[in-house]
Amino acid sequence: MNKEETLKNVRKLYALYQNGDLGGEVMPEDANPHFEKESLENYLYFTLPMALNYQRNSYTLWKSALMTYENAETRFIFDPIECLKRPYAEVQSALIKYRVALQKDKQTEIWLKLCETMVELWNGDIRKLFDECDYDVNRIRKFIQIDNKKKFPYLSGTKICNYWLYVLYQYTNIRFKNIEDLNVAPDTHVVKSTHKLGLISDEELTSSEVQTLAIERWNELLKGTEFKPIDIHTALWLWSRNGFRSLD
Repeated sequence: MNKEETLKNVRKLYALYQNGDLGGEVMPEDANPHFEKESLENYLYFTLPMALNYQRNSYTLWKSALMTYENAETRFIFDPIECLKRPYAEVQSALIKYRVALQKDKQTEIWLKLCETMVELWNGDIRKLFDECDYDVNRIRKFIQIDNKKKFPYLSGTKICNYWLYVLYQYTNIRFKNIEDLNVAPDTHVVKSTHKLGLISDEELTSSEVQTLAIERWNELLKGTEFKPIDIHTALWLWSRNGFRSLD
């Protein structure tokens, strides 16, 4: 990998993104009820469905989440305290009605586990996590991914945890410390773009460690440049999703 040549291509890609040439006028998470950015409802809306954002179309997930919220009968699932008061079957029914959950048993259990964690630790207010960790990206990830991993099923994953924090950064009023340490979220599209730019090899692309490799390569490449890893996440995602437009 030629670092300068790769950075040259990254700058071209970022310019395309900034100019709107990669699409992205509507992002998946734009399907939301438009709460006040600082509200608990807003933080919960962008937290709970994120744990089910695994190997599926993000646009479809967030449209499903919005339909679920807009129905007064199913809206309760976004309130951890209320969720735990309802019978399991009622929670499951609400989650599958608009296909927020695709695996009705497994994903209902994930959702309820997250609700239990938030109620147990913060009386249902996920914002208290960030306050306790002093809004520090590294402390937040350590708390979720290492110290309390079992309490945060799927949200603690390599891809989803970083992407969740990125989405909160975009759609809430939160301002993180050490934001430069927030990694790209290596989902399928980001990994494909990373490969296309030559940061991972053909062999590495099929490795079980590909997500970790993608994170490491981007952190290494962008160190000391004008970019933070999260700056180029959406550009990478859109570039792959829209068929790798020429950078020339």
